[in-house]
Amino acid sequence: MISIHTARSLRDCGLRWTPASGDRFFVVDRGMDADVFVVSEMTVEVHRLGDRQVLGFNGTTEWALDSVDDQDAVWLPRENQLRELLAGTFRSLQRVADQWQVEIEVSGRLANFRDSDAEQAYALALLQLITGES
Repeated sequence: MISIHTARSLRDCGLRWTPASGDRFFVVDRGMDADVFVVSEMTVEVHRLGDRQVLGFNGTTEWALDSVDDQDAVWLPRENQLRELLAGTFRSLQRVADQWQVEIEVSGRLANFRDSDAEQAYALALLQLITGES
């Protein structure tokens, strides 16, 4: 899973999320950064209220939390979602020593991103792709 810091950075640099079943997220600024939730029609469901989206918590009697605006949630994209976002720039994922390396190509230049977690390596590549910063 990608780090909370990287997830926040992706959101802050403009990555948008349309919540769907199976998506992971955490809720910001409520002391729950360490709690990962999953959108599921059985537990957490996306409701559309006019031009807003709300994440509704169903059947969670231990919570005083019925719903949160999607702006208060930070998406933790999965490996397949990150690879899809990299689109045509993605070249490879391979194991290098004890880390995962994601290689992308932008304007004929290759760039590599390594981490012990494959999803984090993908996320670092996406962050660079979005921001253009090394």
